[in-house]
Amino acid sequence: MRDVLYLAWRYLVYHRWKTAILVTSIMLIIYLPIGLNVVVEQSAEHLTARAGATPLLIGAKGSPLELVLNSLYFSSERPELIDYSEAQSVVDSGLANAIPLYVRFHSRNKPIVGTTLDYFDFQDLRFASGRPMAVLGECVVGAAAAESLDVSPGDALVSSPETVFDLAGVYPLKMNVTGVLERTFTPDDDAIFVDVKTAWIIEGLGHGHQDLAKAEAASGILSRTEDNIVANASVVQYNEITEDNADSFHFHGNLAEYPLTAVLAVPKDKKSGVILMGRYANDEATSQIVRPVTVVDELLDTILTIQQFIVAAVVIVGSATAATAVLVFLLSLRLRRREIDTMHKIGGSRARVGSMLLAEVFIVVILSCTLAATMTLATWRYGSSVIEILVLT
Repeated sequence: MRDVLYLAWRYLVYHRWKTAILVTSIMLIIYLPIGLNVVVEQSAEHLTARAGATPLLIGAKGSPLELVLNSLYFSSERPELIDYSEAQSVVDSGLANAIPLYVRFHSRNKPIVGTTLDYFDFQDLRFASGRPMAVLGECVVGAAAAESLDVSPGDALVSSPETVFDLAGVYPLKMNVTGVLERTFTPDDDAIFVDVKTAWIIEGLGHGHQDLAKAEAASGILSRTEDNIVANASVVQYNEITEDNADSFHFHGNLAEYPLTAVLAVPKDKKSGVILMGRYANDEATSQIVRPVTVVDELLDTILTIQQFIVAAVVIVGSATAATAVLVFLLSLRLRRREIDTMHKIGGSRARVGSMLLAEVFIVVILSCTLAATMTLATWRYGSSVIEILVLT
């Protein structure tokens, strides 16, 4: 039997290109459906882990998926806005703690997340260096964002305008980096965190400017009364919050009406969560409350449906490839007829020659299965790391 395997192996080595093409084709037939299932399962686990750790999200009525993707993964278009009073009403209910979220702006393509320090405790975010933001104009940077932007505590970042020609609508603010978070392999790694009031300043809802009561601001005053000073557009507004000008920053209007993209609600217990959800069941309510894990599961159901079609397509293509491989072997037998006749003439029996030809097929299949198993194992072992990298990039 060893001589049969030896002859089969030497033939495959001599026709190495044909062998390589056959092995690769059969390997892909085996690997693609299995590898696809492994990747989908790991992707689903990665997505549901963050959603499952988030009890409830409150946002404006609209697409629940858009709300979840914007609030948890910072990767969707901005949903409709709700008032800051929504967070206060959750706290006043006594049913849950409320963490406001305002995810709208960017700095060099990295999302700026306006929130509070409670967010760090909720997500169990730890600092690799520096400290949390303490005053307006300070920010904390995720590990991947810090590496990509090449910043560390003591450096500065400038928020980006939403459009090139709309500098008045979104205030470019220079923010001081006070800390860098440890890597968590979540979307938090790629984000820039600021206090929600800092996000409002970026939007232009709050601002700081030179003291209008001083003489150097006289040229920028339109009118003056005992109670009010009206300034024109020439008054210098600050684009950085420092110790010297921090007191000049202020907000106009009612803060309760200021915008948020979502409120992350953390119920005190399961019963409180059910009661809180019931308060948003009214059709006349302008806000909605969703369980992120339910929304993500619905998304995954859609993905799995698509996966089934892809697997079916792969099986069809694989069947065609397998038929082609069989055809290659049959045509090879025709081309090797003189070789086979020669082996018979020098004493090789039909069974012996047939065993050699079957050994060639056997070796090709074994090599293909071995490579497919190796790639499947590598996908299972390193697939999650690749998914984490893809999520961060």
